[in-house]
Amino acid sequence: MTKKTDRKIKITGTGMYVPDKILTNADLEKMVDTSDEWIVTRTGIRERRIAAKDQATSDLGIIAARRALRSARLEPQDIDVIIVATHTPDHYFPATACLVQAGLKAGLVPAFDVIGGCTGFLYGLILAEGLIFSGAAKRALVIGAEMLTRITNWEDRNTCVLFGDGAGAVVVEESKDDSGMLSHFWQADGNLGPLLIMPAGGSKLPACHDTVAKRQHTLHMKGNEVFKHAVKRMTEAGDEAMKRAGIKKDAVDWLIPHQANMRIIEATGERLGIPRERVYVNIHRYGNVSVACIPIALDELNQSGQLKKGTVALLDAFGAGFTWAAVVLRW
Repeated sequence: MTKKTDRKIKITGTGMYVPDKILTNADLEKMVDTSDEWIVTRTGIRERRIAAKDQATSDLGIIAARRALRSARLEPQDIDVIIVATHTPDHYFPATACLVQAGLKAGLVPAFDVIGGCTGFLYGLILAEGLIFSGAAKRALVIGAEMLTRITNWEDRNTCVLFGDGAGAVVVEESKDDSGMLSHFWQADGNLGPLLIMPAGGSKLPACHDTVAKRQHTLHMKGNEVFKHAVKRMTEAGDEAMKRAGIKKDAVDWLIPHQANMRIIEATGERLGIPRERVYVNIHRYGNVSVACIPIALDELNQSGQLKKGTVALLDAFGAGFTWAAVVLRW
């Protein structure tokens, strides 16, 4: 649905956290039948971060959130709602967002999780816009936090090389100038859900000896099919978001895509007509961190001074569900 208002939300603070432990491609060569050349050629990944055994998703999210609040020069009590996008919650319940709320010592504000595939962070941003415009909140904390290495099958050479752990967070509030979210576009197609799925652990296949033995509590992906749909839908989403924002591709200073695979990133940039030097890439350092990819990239660009007043960024993601979304921001 096209926006019919001049009101906008803007990001006023960014933060990120990745664990200290680094798992390199050389390390993976000792664990599974693979090679650095094979991984880099097919994915662009050289290393990824692995959370400590005593860390949970909420721990990563809390650190990223504190840094985002510091960036916005705010305290936890200044936040009116907390949204956490994740596929790897601490528990099915309570919501990881509630645990983040407790860890931050925030006020008794609404806190809830979003499961939106790797698109979840963008879904969270769009939800935050609606909450702010409705008057339900003044400031929102939107977090993407993930520990995909906890649901990785380390014997599957096709998927175990892809994923890492990390978190990114942003503070959003209503804009008082021409900066902010210019447009968004989001869709989903549940018919394609089985192509990227963790089969067991829910009501469909409750945990039992058989599901554990068959490794059905780990991520299963049909990579070739996912690739095809990811490029198609991210291109469509990016084009539509630019159209709704009333801008052309030449106006985009940064394309910040979901960091799923270097081939997907390159193909999406090419189809959108955005030169490689304006496509932000950090997949070589972190791997696929799912919902954390885009907020981590935003914080890296922000902290390095590459998001200046007036900078236009196109955020573009695709994930399990299948879900996809794009957001155009003017910094």
